[in-house]
Amino acid sequence: MGSLGRMLSEYISQRQGLRLVGAVDEDPSLIGRRLGELCRLPPNSSEAKITVMGSLREVVAAVQVDAALLATTSKMELIAPQVMEAIARGVHTVSTCEELVYPWRTAPGPASMIDEAAHKRGVCVLATGVNPGFMMDTLPIALSAVCQRVDSVKVYRIQDASIRRLPFREKIGAGLAPAEFEARKKDGTLRHVGLTESMHMIASRMGWELDRTEETLSPVIAERRIVTGTATIAPGNAAGVQQIGRAFTGNVERITLTFRAAIGEPDPHDTVEIAGEPNLVSTIAGGVNGDVATCALALNAVLRVASTPPGLRTMTDIPPVSYFAAKRQEASR
Repeated sequence: MGSLGRMLSEYISQRQGLRLVGAVDEDPSLIGRRLGELCRLPPNSSEAKITVMGSLREVVAAVQVDAALLATTSKMELIAPQVMEAIARGVHTVSTCEELVYPWRTAPGPASMIDEAAHKRGVCVLATGVNPGFMMDTLPIALSAVCQRVDSVKVYRIQDASIRRLPFREKIGAGLAPAEFEARKKDGTLRHVGLTESMHMIASRMGWELDRTEETLSPVIAERRIVTGTATIAPGNAAGVQQIGRAFTGNVERITLTFRAAIGEPDPHDTVEIAGEPNLVSTIAGGVNGDVATCALALNAVLRVASTPPGLRTMTDIPPVSYFAAKRQEASR
């Protein structure tokens, strides 16, 4: 029930075909509180009256649960026990954990453990989000369907971070002095998670055996004072981050992923470039709002997992995820 979990709760309450039945958080300050206190929900709705519990076990004991949405962590070693608990309860799981989106190369041990357990219990586990999960992997993979040959893939995700939620702005180091930025870069608390997973997902679908991957990370420095409704950045401080992932077969750079998120970014856009037969360039002017898109992807995926074969799945091996407007059930039903 962090910022993303609360946002997901609000979106669930607006969607037909989905019903919010429980909320979980291990934070003692949240346990026992009602969702109506934490989220913007209709005050007299059933969702607003839901009480936050300390474990999935308590929720499953109280109500019927078909699927769980895990918006908890980016790290595989932290999400694995949570996923295993959901599997043990017979609950399908959709997670926003970046390292779980395609863990078969970066964390094969935990991936195999989750996959085996999910098969035995007959449930589906899927991780997705705007990135990784769609913009820099699933989307270019889908666009390659019109190609007779693909030689390389480049994706550019350029964002104006001033419209993103606070935890995201903190994660990209917005407002930090250069020394603070470097310190957080070294301790690993400042970076976009998921470029490596996206590169491996693309390579797996293109049939490329990667020899190596690499990432670089650097600050986007504010050249002038930036003032927005949510932040003020002094000149010389970091307005955000630029991170580039590269993947190679031999000495050939097959995949290049450029992620740039900064406060006041003047030209946000999402672009996919495929070199091959034919060459292809696709751009979404203005870019895609990551917070809205991550919630939408997670909720649209929930509508898919129950009809997907059991196991640990990725966005490339389930039926296409799309928006679906479920019809209201008639009162007699």
